[in-house]
Amino acid sequence: MLKNYKELKVWKKSYELCLEIYRITAKFPKEERYGLTSQIRRSVVSIPSNIAEGYGRKTTLDYVRMLYISYGSVCELETQILLAGDLDLIEKGELDTLQKDIAEIERMLKALIKSLENRPLDP
Repeated sequence: MLKNYKELKVWKKSYELCLEIYRITAKFPKEERYGLTSQIRRSVVSIPSNIAEGYGRKTTLDYVRMLYISYGSVCELETQILLAGDLDLIEKGELDTLQKDIAEIERMLKALIKSLENRPLDP
């Protein structure tokens, strides 16, 4: 049994993605500070934050709901990263790495959601 959310592999992976996104977006042009930079950062922070919040909820149903919110943020982030790549704000190598990391987090979240949905409901 896990002691806390920080032991979840998907939380660790998404937290590491946050750090990387912050490093990459720090290089974006200043005129994007309140545009795409802000949107990307909000999306990526939402992923581990909602995993953590869901873990702290009292019921499995609440936890799954928060994981779906986190999954939505993954999809939002992926769209924003693609846009930043097409605008040449992210180098090709960095973009490829981010897309792989995002896809892995997406798979991990789907698997966690599925495992929780297959559990009996909390009393």
